Order: sequence, then structure tokens, then C-alpha cells
Amino acid sequence: MSRVAIGSDHAGFDLKQHLVGVLQAGGHEVIDHGTHSTESCDYPPICAAVGRTVRDGGADFGIVLGGSGQGEQLAANKVRGVRAALCNDLYTARMARAHNDANVLSIGGRVVGIGLAEEILATFMTTQFEGGRHARRVEQLMQIERDEAARG
Repeated sequence: MSRVAIGSDHAGFDLKQHLVGVLQAGGHEVIDHGTHSTESCDYPPICAAVGRTVRDGGADFGIVLGGSGQGEQLAANKVRGVRAALCNDLYTARMARAHNDANVLSIGGRVVGIGLAEEILATFMTTQFEGGRHARRVEQLMQIERDEAARG
């Protein structure tokens, strides 16, 4: 089974709680970075913590949730080594993994219902990276990241 880091802001809290239960019922280990209520909070530190956990090998995948999932994806992608993808449908969930080797899933809790979110999560976690020409492109993305880090 997988280790999954998860985090949300207040708008994604209810969906986060549901997905934590789904993951645990499936035998996955869950590392919950918060938030722990529907009280308004800022998502960037939570999403960065999820990204760092994935980057540092503490989790196989990450999940970040918010109202739209946009800001959460952006915040997670600021962490070196993270390839977070906003997936509010099954096609983007499959392609994010198969073609981009995404390691963090972002979902909009105000966009996607519970049933679809479960399907997106399952698709994301079970789709394998295809490699081949896609590996070259992922390496190019990672090289851009290294080049930008070197610029300071």
C-alpha cells in the first residue's frame, strides 16, 4: 500500500476528511498536514508541507484540496521536485500520471463531488507513468526547475 500526504484549506476540509477515510479503508498510510477544521486558513504552508513530504520520500503521493484546487496546486508546485496537477476529471487524472509523472494531486472541493473525487483519486493512484518520450519531457521540466534554482 502507499503512503499518502494530504492537506487542505477550509474549503477542501470536508472532502479531505472523506478521502482520508477512503485511503485508510484501502489500507494506505495517511499523513495529514491539516487543516483540521472549516475555520478559514491559508493554504500555502499546508500545501508546501505536503509537497515536501513527497519530495523527501515520506510519502509516495500527495493530495492537496481547496475550493477550486488552483491555488493549492500552485503552492505545491513551488516545492522543488513536486509535479502537482489539478485534476477535476478522470482524463486529466490519468494523463497527469501517464504523461507527466505527477506526484501530487490537486482537487477542487467546490468543483468535484465526493463520488467523482473518489474516482479521480483511484485513477491517479493506479495509473502508471508511461515513460518513453514522456520521460524526456519530464526531465526537461525538472531541468527548468534546476536552472531556475541556480539563478537564485
